[in-house]
Amino acid sequence: MKRFLAALQFLTIVPLPAGLHPDERALGGSLPFFPVVGLLTGAAVALADWGLGRLLPVGVTSVLAVIMMIAISGALHIDGLADTADGFFSSRPRDRILAIMRDSRTGPMGVIAIVCTVAFKIALVASVAGPWRWWVLLLTPLAGRCALLTNIALLPYARPEGGLVGVFHQRRSRLHVLWALAVLLAAGGLAGRVPGMIAGGCAFIAGLLFAAYSFRRIGGLTGDTLGAACELTELVPALVTATMLHGGGA
Repeated sequence: MKRFLAALQFLTIVPLPAGLHPDERALGGSLPFFPVVGLLTGAAVALADWGLGRLLPVGVTSVLAVIMMIAISGALHIDGLADTADGFFSSRPRDRILAIMRDSRTGPMGVIAIVCTVAFKIALVASVAGPWRWWVLLLTPLAGRCALLTNIALLPYARPEGGLVGVFHQRRSRLHVLWALAVLLAAGGLAGRVPGMIAGGCAFIAGLLFAAYSFRRIGGLTGDTLGAACELTELVPALVTATMLHGGGA
């Protein structure tokens, strides 16, 4: 229970009673619960979208669904996306990229990355309607949290001075990658059958590809690249589903 609460506290803004705040050891062991928190987040968003959909048009509920995803995480991941974009698109060497990413100020590439990602996510969510919509919303936060787990399990920390990610690295395992894949495929298959499994599998691949890109650019990960991995991977379930619907796969 402590490890689950640690994952919930780290990944969301859900308040915990003072006596339930987990310690560093529980936080380090919370990695397997990242997908669980993603599923709960997705379920909350899907349920809210269903309720609001009875009152509002799909375009409005799509905006609200994306805002809810950002708000539940306290905008933690989208902040990492902005810092990663500023660093990765600076065309600078590795050490300078890391210094730029540490700067708390958001540069033009960071702003562009936020605007484009949020706009694209809203458009994708709005393009999925009918019986497919609820499970796409369910899988979207799950995909992002599984990307976090995959990147932590596979990549070293890029900063020599260490950081919060080091807490997770002490307890990480390559088996966490298989756990992320299993949860994505199981949730996708149970909720969306074959299309859901395809969307979940593609999201897993996207997380792997971003891990490879991060390793090539800076030799590992930082807290910022984890946020970017989460936000970008969250695009994949709706993107894959919209492609199948548009192509007549439904």
